[in-house]
Amino acid sequence: MLLFLSYSLVMARISFGQFVFDPDTGLTDANRKTVTLNQRGHAILEALLAAQGKVVSKAELMERVWPGLIVEEGNLTVQIASLRKALGGAPGGREWIVTVPRVGYRMIIPDAIQSVAKVGSVPTPAPELPMLAVMPFQNMSGDPAQDYFADGIVEDIITALSRFKSFAVIARNSTFAYKGRAIDVREIAKDLNVSYVLEGSVRRAGNKLRINTQLVDCKTGENLWAQSFDGAVADVFEFQDLITTGVAAIVEPQIQTAEIEHSQRERPGSIAVYDLYLRGLAKRNTSSPAGHAEAYALFTEALQLEPDNALLLANAANSLDHLVSVDAPPIGANDRQTCIDLARRGLARPTRDAIVMARCGLALLLVGKEYELGLRSIQRAVQTNPNSLSVLIIAGVANLLCGSIEESMTYMHRALKLSPGDPQQRYALTAIAHIHMIRRNFEDAIIWAERSLAIDTQAPPTYWMLTAANAHLGRLTEAKRYLEALRTVTPGVTIAGIKAAQPDKDPGRHAAIFEGLSLAGMQ
Repeated sequence: MLLFLSYSLVMARISFGQFVFDPDTGLTDANRKTVTLNQRGHAILEALLAAQGKVVSKAELMERVWPGLIVEEGNLTVQIASLRKALGGAPGGREWIVTVPRVGYRMIIPDAIQSVAKVGSVPTPAPELPMLAVMPFQNMSGDPAQDYFADGIVEDIITALSRFKSFAVIARNSTFAYKGRAIDVREIAKDLNVSYVLEGSVRRAGNKLRINTQLVDCKTGENLWAQSFDGAVADVFEFQDLITTGVAAIVEPQIQTAEIEHSQRERPGSIAVYDLYLRGLAKRNTSSPAGHAEAYALFTEALQLEPDNALLLANAANSLDHLVSVDAPPIGANDRQTCIDLARRGLARPTRDAIVMARCGLALLLVGKEYELGLRSIQRAVQTNPNSLSVLIIAGVANLLCGSIEESMTYMHRALKLSPGDPQQRYALTAIAHIHMIRRNFEDAIIWAERSLAIDTQAPPTYWMLTAANAHLGRLTEAKRYLEALRTVTPGVTIAGIKAAQPDKDPGRHAAIFEGLSLAGMQ
């Protein structure tokens, strides 16, 4: 498993193989001798390294090297050949610069690549990311005038998906080189070095438009997800936004699930950081305290290898905040303080990852009771990626406990609409049940909590709602049945323990729950 490091060419020197590239001073070898590059070779190398192994199209490189000028493509070929000669061979006898036929070039990212900030600090390592190509949608309407609509949708989807940090998206110029050509997905995967391809088509019939989309796993050839979107031509821009947000919200969890399955099937004995991360996600996704404890152990093991990895810090904090907030048996000497420390370390790392901001912010809000800092971090996460299902749900939870109940309800219903059938919906369903508990609509609370229970029988807060709501309605037999199920999931749980673990900015947010749990016989 290759590893790469996040970097900025404006701020960092980059080490790869026996070379060190400094954007200001140029390229040196292992003996600190200068490797002579002309101005155009320097610009090409800078652009390829900045892409972190992704394809850079010929058009992008030519604009970078000859800005504002019209030159023949052969000039770029000459400069690439000269740069290859200067670099020599890469490990394993390969070329450092790989040609992607008909598209462009990409740089090999080896195990030893490093980025060293000029101030002397070492940036956070990140695992090799799965890569996605969004292909031009086919215009099935027979009307060339509809091309603009299909292309616009693809460009918006690429922009929306580029906000996610759990996978990388190939640039538009690279994928649009395939427009109008029937290319096998396996060939695209090989040319662009991608693991997943998103395809689609546009069909117009009268005043109606239909967009068909599908996500393909290039490793297995499996169709992971497919959906059709129907709308009116008159509402074209609103329809375009609906497709963009819908696809963006669905694709990320589908890729994450596929990556977890690949890890479990293909690398069962690996201790690579990425595999530990994926195995941790698989355990955490069960939502049970036992699952979160196992997830925390895996994230901690990965942090021993990469102690400053912001994504690992955020997920470790997230698993601990779950355990603390549901009054689960402790797994360390001071789970609360450890959780706070992890979240602060995660936010201290320079990152634009919305998941990191959201999960660290929630940990500080729930466990650290740092309400303003936690909410600000979560708000930044929403601004950074408003299409992430996880971020929307965390924003809903934060508002439920410490902010606007109306905004919480809006976030949760948007999450349910964007990603129907996703297991994360259980959090939104239980949160809506909680809102109805606050409003003392106990029948409605039971309806929403039962929907959550149908997805996941291991989440303690769902049992809080079902126990308390039934007790308020005088259904003590039902309430006691759910209370026993709660005690099975979290042995030794008490009202005092849950109360101590909850945010106390507005005690009224939990009052009906604690009253109902007491009526059911919980101490």
